[in-house]
This record gives sequence, C-alpha cells and structure tokens, in this order.
Amino acid sequence: MSKLRLDKVVAAIIQASAVTLDTPKSLEKIISLIREAAASGAQVVVCGETWLPGYPAWLDYLPNVALWGHGPSKDVFAELYRNSITVPGEECTLLSKLARELKFVIVIGVNERVEVGPGNGTIYNSLLTFDSDGTLVNHRRKLVPTYTERMIWGHGDGKDIGAVETGIGRVGGLICWEHWMPLARQVMHESAEQIHAAVWPTVHDLHQLASRQYAFEGRCFVLAAGIVMKVSDLPKQFELPIELAAEPNRLILRGGSAIIAPDASYLAGPIFDQETILLAELDLSQIRREQMTLDTTGHYSRPDVFSLTVNRKRPGETS
Repeated sequence: MSKLRLDKVVAAIIQASAVTLDTPKSLEKIISLIREAAASGAQVVVCGETWLPGYPAWLDYLPNVALWGHGPSKDVFAELYRNSITVPGEECTLLSKLARELKFVIVIGVNERVEVGPGNGTIYNSLLTFDSDGTLVNHRRKLVPTYTERMIWGHGDGKDIGAVETGIGRVGGLICWEHWMPLARQVMHESAEQIHAAVWPTVHDLHQLASRQYAFEGRCFVLAAGIVMKVSDLPKQFELPIELAAEPNRLILRGGSAIIAPDASYLAGPIFDQETILLAELDLSQIRREQMTLDTTGHYSRPDVFSLTVNRKRPGETS
C-alpha cells in the first residue's frame, strides 16, 4: 500500500537522560516523553545514540577502564549486556504498540544484544525505526564503533543502511561518526532521504558541523539528537576520580540537540544543558527548492565516473 505524502511534518527530538543500565525504568521514561511529544503535535520523534539503556560515557570519563582484567569494567559490561534489548523482543513490542497507538514514527538508539547464532554474546550500537502503523521498518547497526567504543560494541553491517518509506515520508539515520564516512553518506543520499536522524551522545561543535554539512549535502532535514547525562548517572561499579566525585550534578553529556533544514539553517536549537523536547515544522517542499543548486544523486553526480556498491548481507545470512 502506498504511503500518504505529506507536505509538512512536525518533528521532535527528545533530549533526556536514560536511567543508566536499567532498561525497564529507561523504557518507562521514554514512553512518557514520547507521549508528551505526540501531545505537542509531533508526528516523528528521534532519541539519541544508544538511549536505551544509556550511552557508555564511562569509556571516556573514567580511568583504568581499558586495563586488562579490570573487574569493574567486566561487571559493567555484563550489566550492559543484560540490559541490552533483543530485536525482536519485549521492548520492541512495546515501542511498536506505542507507535501504532499514537500513529507516530519513532527513531531510537539502543544497545542490542545477540543471544544465539552468528554474533552471539555481542552488543551492537543499533538504530530502530518504527513506522506509524507500528511496523519495525528499519533495524541497522553502527558500522564501526568509534575508538574506545570498540571495547563493547561489535561491527555492524550494511543490511539496513538507507532511508525507508514511512507514514510521514522517507526517514533514515546514521549513528555518530558514521557521518564522517563519505560512502555511508552517499548511500543514504541515494535512498531519497527526506528526514534524517543523526544520533549522537552529545552534539558538540564538530557534531553540529557534521549535522549541518549532512543536511546541506543531502538536501534533507536533519534531527541531530543528543543526550543529557550527569556524573551521578555513571555506573556505580566504578570509583570516581576526586574531581568528578565532588560534582555529581556536573553534566558530562550536554545535549546540544538541533533540527536543521536542507539549507543547513537551524529550525530549532541547538539546546544544551537541559532535558527538553525540541519541536519544529518541516516543509518538505524545501527539499526540491534546494536541489536546484545541489543534488548529489542527480545532476551533481557522475555515475559514469564513480560507482558504489553495498553488501547488504547480515553475518550468517546466505541470501
């Protein structure tokens, strides 16, 4: 069945802290916030990188976590695995029902665990998109965990890279530093993306730059979603350095979420240092107006010179 084409869409970003390493409480919180966004008139919502059940900021802010045999790191990894979700699974079912009830598109970053088959025992940094009829229309895994992230996440694949048709237009997404992978960006652009979820742990200056560049290059709307996280949200298994222990309310992830137009201008935000829901109306006709001067998959491409192929098999798949 063909999807209804809308001219204007109200989009939202939920900028909030998860309940670290506690999936049931995090899920309860995000469901409440999604309902709040929907009540404000939004038709699509984006949440930050691995929002469920939290981004592992301890990798960058705490000492000794990378030491071989470090007991607290092992304990936290085991707890993260236990609280990561399976796809499909109970958490997906709840989010699917919510999307269907609200007639609402949900894009959310999750820690995903694999229990059986190829990759079992692995945690992936994944991005899930639920259509307004409740269908999970996209399930993709971050291609390359960045730097210290490789301690806990496996390498993703190209299975679901690209935008998908939803009730409010073609929606896609990349995770954090995938926005600096030129070929990944081009694959996304060629999928005729209209609304792009750019999920980050925090959208600092360089991440703002990457998000605005993506909007300009792809001639699409970008929802750059960050997370808020305090020192007190770090896993309790770790002993904090004195300077952090003295400031439990200090923000280590500051949000910075923003909604960006196809000409790279800001429609909302960026907003730092607070939990909030950003809202903006997206005029999808602006995409065509901006494509007059730059269309990286059309008149500004040279398929006779360049070619790009994508391996869309997930490990273990034979077809």
